[in-house]
Amino acid sequence: MRDVARVAGLSLQTVSRVANGEPNVNADTRDRVLGVMRDLGYRPNLAARAMRRGSFKTIGIVYQGLHAVGTRRTVEAVSEYAALKGYATTLMPIAAATGLATSGAFTRLEEMAVDVLVLIVTSQIEYDSKVQFPTGVPAILVGPQSTPEVSALDSDQTGGTTAAVRHLLDAGHRTVHHIAGAPGSFFAARREEVWRGLLEREERPVPAPLSGDWTARSGYRAVRRLLETTPPEEYPTAIFSANDQMALGAYRALGEAGLRIPHDVSIVGFDDIEEAADFSPPLTTIAQDWDLLGREALRVAKESLAGAPPQEVLLPTRLVIRESVAPPRPSAAG
Repeated sequence: MRDVARVAGLSLQTVSRVANGEPNVNADTRDRVLGVMRDLGYRPNLAARAMRRGSFKTIGIVYQGLHAVGTRRTVEAVSEYAALKGYATTLMPIAAATGLATSGAFTRLEEMAVDVLVLIVTSQIEYDSKVQFPTGVPAILVGPQSTPEVSALDSDQTGGTTAAVRHLLDAGHRTVHHIAGAPGSFFAARREEVWRGLLEREERPVPAPLSGDWTARSGYRAVRRLLETTPPEEYPTAIFSANDQMALGAYRALGEAGLRIPHDVSIVGFDDIEEAADFSPPLTTIAQDWDLLGREALRVAKESLAGAPPQEVLLPTRLVIRESVAPPRPSAAG
């Protein structure tokens, strides 16, 4: 930096302000300093600057796999909004959703100098006995709050699932079948719990949930097995799928069986993936606001760095009505 100041004929303080991106520098002076930096190959020492400021402007994200839409969209939302606010992100995948693996990822990220840790929770990790949350770095869970010492952000799983099932019941269906998400998933468990509870409160039959794993293939297999083991007169008239990808698989299985959506079977999904509007027919689903999640994650992160206490944030969901739901056929409504 002294070399840059000498060549530019400016004070070290002025060069420092330019290097740190501070606004109180004349435009011509800034251009002059930046030109000398380029000529000399100067790069600001980010680690030294971070030590002086007490901030690395970096967020560490721990996650397991990007195959699930929710995880992928969450990583994208947090990373993209962080970039808009001048933060870098360091991604740390874990091979298994265990407490030990998560604690190890925390440790590695701490060693890489991050300001905040974001854990995208998809499975029921053994928090109490094996997850060791860092003491010197704020942590944020994207998922249900498991401990009051850590901030958490989650979409309104209860409200979204209730809206999906209620929409099918209000269309006149006697009951609603359910394609469940992956075993061990917080989100799958919550959506199944709410689906079951609503049917029970309404005193409707509660069909056995169909087993899925979030993939379109699992939705296809689940619905195909159901149709192969059920008499035609007892075929489902309404299905709530725990995500849109499994709903896509259900579309295929129903089509192969000669059943039409929504004439024979109505379907509602969850997530509102980009392709949902291009299903045939377009899929009614529950939308999660990924952009809002990114903004809120960074807001909570910055407030945590400023010393704010842990907080729990519930993000709204929204029913997106398209063309995959209709009243049941008169013969099937009874």
